[in-house]
Amino acid sequence: MPKVSIILPTFNVEKYIKKALDSCINQSLKDIEIIVVDDLGSDNSIKIAKEEALKDKRIKIVHNEKNLGTFASRNIGVLNSNSPYIMFLDPDDTLALNACELALKEIKEANLLRFGFAKIDEMGGGIEENLPNYKDYEELKNKMMHYKGIDFNVCFCLIQKDFYLKNLQKLNPFLRLTIAEDLLVFAFLINPSIQTANFIGYFYNFNENSISKRKTKEQLQKNLKDYKSILILLQNSNLDQFIIKYFFFHLEKEILKCSYDLKELSYLKYKFLKKKVKFYHYYLKIKNKII
Repeated sequence: MPKVSIILPTFNVEKYIKKALDSCINQSLKDIEIIVVDDLGSDNSIKIAKEEALKDKRIKIVHNEKNLGTFASRNIGVLNSNSPYIMFLDPDDTLALNACELALKEIKEANLLRFGFAKIDEMGGGIEENLPNYKDYEELKNKMMHYKGIDFNVCFCLIQKDFYLKNLQKLNPFLRLTIAEDLLVFAFLINPSIQTANFIGYFYNFNENSISKRKTKEQLQKNLKDYKSILILLQNSNLDQFIIKYFFFHLEKEILKCSYDLKELSYLKYKFLKKKVKFYHYYLKIKNKII
């Protein structure tokens, strides 16, 4: 049985997928499996993946019956995995070649290990390294209660598969989301055993063509719908209040921005509401300090 399953939800990334797969194939930890989930794109991404699978039996390709988006495709990958630990890789990014080995050594008794990542500008803008800015659950909780920035991308993590699936039961695993899926998943994975490690394990490629960067009216409408759906899921959850309030803050800002970009809000009203949201959370921040 492999020790780590690396899951790549794949949709129209033919420019990047060979490099992403190479970063998996050449891991220093060889006892892994690589699961490519075909989300029915229109380019040669899966053709390239199939060519690589002929060379390396650790690569498995799972085909969706219809386009489902990143959230559902990742979950389908998890459900088809055979390892006790999972790691997600967006196929326009890459892993450090020792990421699996180092993460497996560091995770110990934790259900989730967060490690560092580096941003790479594909236009040649250099590298920006980002290590975790908290070491454990208590520090993470404190930052969230005071609305300080944290990274909640689940790609920068090694996660116990059984723990992931247990928390997944609280959500519809096949929910179609086009944005903020990391926010939703990380909210449900926060737990007292969470740990961090100070190594760079993931290279995030700043891709201008990614869904999150698109500003078409259709995409903005989808984004707005997803933000509101996630807001409702969090509101109806039994998560700790500090988690709900923290992510509500981020979602409310994104909803306002989408509404403004869709011209549903005037510039003055957008600025007023944005300041109102910030002021309210500043009040909560002060209140938490006093308590």
